[in-house]
Amino acid sequence: MPGTPLLMTFPVTATSHLLSEFRARGGYAALEKALTTMQPGDVTKEVTASGILGHGGAAFPVGRKWAVIKVADGQPHYLCANADEGEPGTFKDRWVLENNPHLLIESMLISSYALGVRNAFVYMRGEFDLPYRRLQAAIEEAYDAGYLGRKLYGTEHATDIVIIRGAGSYVCGEASGLLTSIEGKKGYPRNRPPRLTVKGLYQRPTVVNNVETLSNVAGIIRMGAEAFRKVGTAKSPGTQLVSISGHVVKPGVYEIEHGYPLSKFIYEDCGGMLGGRKLKGLIPGGISAKVLTGDDCKDLTYDHGSFDKAGSALGSGGMIAIAEGTCMVRLLQVMLRFWHHESCGQCTPCREGMGWMHRIIDRIVSGQGRMADIDQLIAISDANDGTTVCGMGDAAGYATVGFIAKFRDEFEYFIQHKRSKYGGVLEVGAAEVAHA
Repeated sequence: MPGTPLLMTFPVTATSHLLSEFRARGGYAALEKALTTMQPGDVTKEVTASGILGHGGAAFPVGRKWAVIKVADGQPHYLCANADEGEPGTFKDRWVLENNPHLLIESMLISSYALGVRNAFVYMRGEFDLPYRRLQAAIEEAYDAGYLGRKLYGTEHATDIVIIRGAGSYVCGEASGLLTSIEGKKGYPRNRPPRLTVKGLYQRPTVVNNVETLSNVAGIIRMGAEAFRKVGTAKSPGTQLVSISGHVVKPGVYEIEHGYPLSKFIYEDCGGMLGGRKLKGLIPGGISAKVLTGDDCKDLTYDHGSFDKAGSALGSGGMIAIAEGTCMVRLLQVMLRFWHHESCGQCTPCREGMGWMHRIIDRIVSGQGRMADIDQLIAISDANDGTTVCGMGDAAGYATVGFIAKFRDEFEYFIQHKRSKYGGVLEVGAAEVAHA
C-alpha cells in the first residue's frame, strides 16, 4: 500500500477475517476503551474532532451528522451501515467486508454506544456473496464472544446487528431509499426535510454511514482524534480506500492518505498505464464523478479540495483509468445504459430523461446521430439538475456534460463520419483491452 496505511489495510491471509486474528491486531480494544472510559457524548466529540468526512460520496462531516441525534430524547435510534456499493468502479467496501469484517462490527458497536442505538443494520448489495458470508460469520463470532446482544463492560449498553440483503437496485444505495427498502417497501428515495437523523427508519432518528466511513471509528477512538488528523490534510484528514480499475497495470484496492500525489499513485503504486499508453481520462470517484483528462491530472493531489478545483470529486473512491485510444462516446453509452436501467421511475425527469439520453447516445453510436444531439444531451442534463428526489438524475447529467465538455470533438467526429475515431479493441502491448 502506498503512503502511510492507517486503519484498514494489512497483509491479507486466508484467516485474516477471523476474530482470533482481529484480536491479535488489537481488535475490540477501542470498544472497551469507549465503554469503560468515555460517555456517549465523548465518543461523538472525538469523532467530530477528527474531522472525518463521509467516504460514500457526499463527503459530509460525520460528526455533524451524529450531533443531530439526541441520545436522551426517549426515542429508539437506529444505525445503518450502507454496504450496497452499487456505484460502478467502486469495490473498496467489499474489501473491508471480505478481509476485515470485525473492524466494521467493532466500529458499529462504538457508534451505537455514542448514538444510543439498540438495533443496527447492515444493508448489503444482493450480488455480494463472499462479503455476506464473511460478515455473517463474523457477526456470529461476535455474538459467541459476547460482544453483540449483551450488556458490555458493566454498562447498560447492548446492540444487535442484522444484515439486510438488497436485490440489486442501484437507487437503494441512496440513504433514504435504503431505509425504505429495510422497511419492506419499494426502495424509493424520500423527499427531505425531514432529515433522516430526525425521521429515518420507521420515522425514528437514524444515522446512515458508508461501510468505510464507519470502519474508521474504531481507529479514531483507539488512537484519538489528534493522531487521526496527523495523516492527510487539514480539510481532508485521514486516509481513503481507493479502488482503481481500468487500463492500469496493477488494479486493486489501495489505502492512501489524503494529499497523496495522484501521478505517483497511478504511475508508481499502480504500475502506470497498460502498454505504456498515455492517460487519456480519469473518472476519480465512481461514474457519477466528472471525468478529467490526463492533462488535468498532472499536478493533482488526492484530496477533496484538489479535485473540487479540477471540476470533479473524490466521490466514492472508485477510480477508473482510461488509456489513450479509448472511444469516449462508446464509454458514455455504457454509462447511460446503466443509469437508464437503474432509474427507479419515481421522478418524471429521471424516468423519462434517462431513457431519452440513452436513446440519443444509441442513435449516435449506430451512425444515425445529428449534431443537435450533443446539445440535446446537455439540455436534458440541465433539466434533470435539482428536479428529482435523489441525486441520480443529477449524477448522470454531470457525467454526461463532463464527457462532452472534455471530449466534444469525438462526439462530433462520430456524428460526421458515422463511426468512432477508434477501432473496437485497444491494443496495449501483449494485452488487449476491449472498448466500452
